[in-house]
Amino acid sequence: MSSGLDRDHLSALWQRRYPKGPPIAHELRAAYGDRWVRFHSLPGSKRYPQTEGEYAIALHRYNTVLDELFAGTEIYVVTVAWSWERGGPESPPERHQAHPQGTRWTTLAFDDDPDPELHSYTHLYADRRPWRKGTVDGVLRKVADDVLSGVIITDSELSRIHHPYDGGADVIATSSAERDRMRDSHQDWLPRNPAGL
Repeated sequence: MSSGLDRDHLSALWQRRYPKGPPIAHELRAAYGDRWVRFHSLPGSKRYPQTEGEYAIALHRYNTVLDELFAGTEIYVVTVAWSWERGGPESPPERHQAHPQGTRWTTLAFDDDPDPELHSYTHLYADRRPWRKGTVDGVLRKVADDVLSGVIITDSELSRIHHPYDGGADVIATSSAERDRMRDSHQDWLPRNPAGL
């Protein structure tokens, strides 16, 4: 069950905690690289689950890290849709199905290009709820299938961020020391390339 969303509070808190940019999940890794670590969701860095057994592994890995980050707290779940017009049809339509309790938090306009056909709008939907394992599995399955992207899961103080993507999750910890502890706890889930991707 989600509780009411205070949009102004959430926006002000985001600006205070993450002043380097808006809540665009894939940009956080570069902006906060000193606190970032990536975990892969399947053995051998396989990208997409194909069997229920592989979904179980991916959900276990997502939920294990989420539980380490958010046990005993409330979380915000943020999902994203896009449109070519401010009030136009949004994609993907599955966003609402996976996150029906999400309330429109904000819309980010990317309309600097002089060609109006290149303008786009990113709509962020959020809800706040107590964290418990499995509470976001519907969203995580859609992420694993590359139906949803740009998802952010964070605690109510926005001190830590979990950004699941198709193939794994990026984590922004509170410090490099916390990041290192998490990385060391899940060595088998880390990417094998030197850049950690």
